[in-house]
Amino acid sequence: MIRPDLSLPIPEHIEAAHFIGIGGSGMSGLARMFLERGIRVSGSDRSDSQALRDLAALGARVHVGHDAANLGDADTVIHTGAIWPENPEYATAKERGMPVIHRSQALYWLIGGRRLVSVAGAHGKTTSTGMIVMALQTLDADPTFVNGGVISQLGISSGTGSDDLFVIEADESDGTFLLYDTSIALVTNVDPDHLDHYGTDDAFHDAFATFANRASEAVVISADDRGARVVTDRLTHRNVITFGESDAANVRVTDILTDGPVSFTVTYDGASVAGRLPIPGAHNAINAAGAVAVLLTLGHGLEPAVRAVERFEGTVRRFELHGVERGVSVFDDYAHHPTEVAAALEAARTVIGDGRIIAIQQPHTYSRTQEMYREFAEVLERYADHTVMLDVYGAREDPVPGVTGELVSGAFADPSHVHFVADWQQAADYTATVARDGDYVITLGCGDVYRIIPQVLDSLARTAPADPGE
Repeated sequence: MIRPDLSLPIPEHIEAAHFIGIGGSGMSGLARMFLERGIRVSGSDRSDSQALRDLAALGARVHVGHDAANLGDADTVIHTGAIWPENPEYATAKERGMPVIHRSQALYWLIGGRRLVSVAGAHGKTTSTGMIVMALQTLDADPTFVNGGVISQLGISSGTGSDDLFVIEADESDGTFLLYDTSIALVTNVDPDHLDHYGTDDAFHDAFATFANRASEAVVISADDRGARVVTDRLTHRNVITFGESDAANVRVTDILTDGPVSFTVTYDGASVAGRLPIPGAHNAINAAGAVAVLLTLGHGLEPAVRAVERFEGTVRRFELHGVERGVSVFDDYAHHPTEVAAALEAARTVIGDGRIIAIQQPHTYSRTQEMYREFAEVLERYADHTVMLDVYGAREDPVPGVTGELVSGAFADPSHVHFVADWQQAADYTATVARDGDYVITLGCGDVYRIIPQVLDSLARTAPADPGE
């Protein structure tokens, strides 16, 4: 991978930008905003996607596959960390002496000094950012925003508004969230992750404390999460607002009911307002409390804030239904950390009724799998009735000997609860033989595991249902 060099100068003027990896949810959102600014946009990705087709329809020049010729007349190259130094477009741009900047620097350029709400945390960033954006629009604000996933109601992950307010999902994975001049910082949680970058839990906590302390107006941070409490103890900020189920939270969420779409009560400064979301999961009630806390810091009242957050209907790849075949519902979720997997499966459990949960898990990156394979096995065995384990999605990393999906499946206490199969068609066929009417199949992972869903639905259509006595 290419680690971002945030010391590199950012061009003052950009007329033609080329995006390496333009099809990713974050990169495609940035590219869309560059187009909205009247900047010529080109880009490439390793495979075709709807994101590429949508950008082409907006006027971008897109390419499938990487080639130096794709640079065209670009004056600036923007890249993700998930490419290799040998990428021909990256290498050629460097040889030519072109400005080559990380996507976080491109976002910094777009922000341009506006009042910034930055949402950071190991989990819940995309949902919380989407909640804030949809709530602000409901409250007649018009923020510019860049989210890490597509907001379901809007059908986009980014948009240009007329207000001075800018809302972003700030990425902590490589430290780039420290680049931004944040006004209001929301920290959803601080569950140590990305230790391939930070090295230690202590360094990870320090980075979040630095991020929060730099906020010019306010810090909104979880009162429940253990890591967030460690960070809170390191804060020197004058205006810290905590949220969560804790009795000590400034914005407290109680009365959480998860028998379907989640309902809850938010209490602040002696006043209480009941709320209800059209999406399931206790974790989303807590995310809603964090979003409400941000709205309070922006000057909105408690009642209007809760009513506005209620409008949020989710983001793509967060417990998203893709189809029902033979009475089996097939969902997809972006969860790729044990805590996220547990939250996704707990949410599913609240709406599944008498059915079973069959998880199709694709471990993400070799480093995370090697570090957390026991935790993955534990949560999958606890919250899913059966798990189909795929092989590791390496993303930016080279394979590590012995680190495969079988490493996770081998850590299950009861081997009958898991089946490792590397071949996707075999995995889809096996899932279809296990599933029966009323079951939920959920693909889990932030790689390309969602691509197996058509195979699963097809296999379900072709395969006799499982014996209910199994």
